[in-house]
Amino acid sequence: MSNKTEDKEFFDRADEIINLANTQCDKFAIGKVSSSLLFAAARFNAFIVASSAKDLEELKKEKTEAIKYFKEQYEKVFIENMDEYIKNYDKNIEEQRKS
Repeated sequence: MSNKTEDKEFFDRADEIINLANTQCDKFAIGKVSSSLLFAAARFNAFIVASSAKDLEELKKEKTEAIKYFKEQYEKVFIENMDEYIKNYDKNIEEQRKS
């Protein structure tokens, strides 16, 4: 599979989750949806780490490193997305507010 295909699949999966969150915003406050989405990501990633460990002792040993990894990854992609919104504020935010 090419990187281009993998990238498209990656963004398609992310877009599905974002679309679900956007749909929930029709019924719930955006802050509540954001909190649920963040909690879901943390819960799912904790499950991935726990289910990848061979036993409880390995899981306990990997906890600190897993926390560090996910914090770094979140910070990296959050900064990338914030920079993108800053760069394209007029297009992404101002136009949306007009509609």
